[in-house]
Amino acid sequence: MKKKVIAIIGPTAVGKTKASIEIALALDGEIISGDSMQIYRGMNIGTAKVTEDEMQGIPHHLIDIKDPWEEFSAAEFKELATHCIEEITNRGKVPIIVGGTGLYIQAVLSGYHFSKAASNQEYRVFLEKRIEEEGIEKVYNELLTIDPESIKRIHPNNVRRVIRALEIYHETGLTMTEYLKKQEQEAPYDDLIIGLTMERDLLYDRINKRVDQMVQQGLIEEVRALYEAGIRDCQSVQAIGYKELYDYFEGKVSKEEAIELLKRNSRRYAKRQLTWFRNKMDVNWVDMSLAVQNETIFAEKIQEILNLIAGKLHLKAK
Repeated sequence: MKKKVIAIIGPTAVGKTKASIEIALALDGEIISGDSMQIYRGMNIGTAKVTEDEMQGIPHHLIDIKDPWEEFSAAEFKELATHCIEEITNRGKVPIIVGGTGLYIQAVLSGYHFSKAASNQEYRVFLEKRIEEEGIEKVYNELLTIDPESIKRIHPNNVRRVIRALEIYHETGLTMTEYLKKQEQEAPYDDLIIGLTMERDLLYDRINKRVDQMVQQGLIEEVRALYEAGIRDCQSVQAIGYKELYDYFEGKVSKEEAIELLKRNSRRYAKRQLTWFRNKMDVNWVDMSLAVQNETIFAEKIQEILNLIAGKLHLKAK
C-alpha cells in the first residue's frame, strides 16, 4: 500500500502555518516544511519561519538545515522529504508537507527523477560569465525562445534556475518542460493536496501588513547581519525580503523604497504561486477569506479540510 501524504499549499501570507498545525494536532501528524528558504539558519523573520510557540509541540522537519552560503535544490529536497515521509510513517504519524514552493512539493508527490547526467559545469560557468557581462535579461529571453512554458515556472531573477534550464537543454536537447514531463511516473504516494486561498485584495493587504510587522520584529537587522557577514551572490539572499534590503545597504534605494519593493515583490510572488498551483497541481481549494478574522469560521474551515482528508485518505481526526 502506498504511504499517505497530505500537502497544504498556498500563496505567501494566506495562513498555512496556523492551519497546518491545527490539522497536525487533529491527525497526530508531523510537518515537513515545503519552503525553499526556511531551510536556512539565521533567516527567520524574512521567511516567516514558524516559531517554537506556534508549533504547539508538533515536530517540524527541513527547517534550519543549511547555512545561508550553501546551495539547495529541488532534487535535494525530494531526497530529504522522501526520507522524512518514510520515518514519520514508520512512527505511525501522518506526514504533512506545508509550504509555497510548488516545484519542491510537486517533485516529491509526482516522483520526479532528477538525473545528474544532465549537468555540465563548464557550460554552467560559461552562462554565469555571460550573465555577468550581458545581464540576465538577454539570457532569460533566450530561454523563453527555447521553452516559452518556462515563463510560468522560472522568474528572471532566479538566475540559478535559468542556468539549470539552459543546461538541461544543452545536455539533453529537451526543454525543462519536456524534461520534467518525461520524468513523470505513477505517483509514489496516496496524497491529497489542500490549497488555501482568499480574496486577492485581502491577501495583498495581509502581505503588506506582514511586511510592516517583519520590519518591526527586526527584519532589517536580520538581513544586515547576513550582509555584514559577507554573504553575497548566494541562493539564500536572492529571496524576497533579503535582496531588496541588500540594495538598501548598498545605497541603490532608500529604506522606504526597499520596504515598498518588498511589499510589491511579495504580492507578485503570491500571484505567481497561485498561477503555478492552479496550472501544475491537482488541488482541493479552501477559501480562507472569512476565516482569518473569525475563529469560529476558522474552526469550520479546519473541519472542512479534515472532512476532505477523511474522504480521500480515510484518515480521521483523533
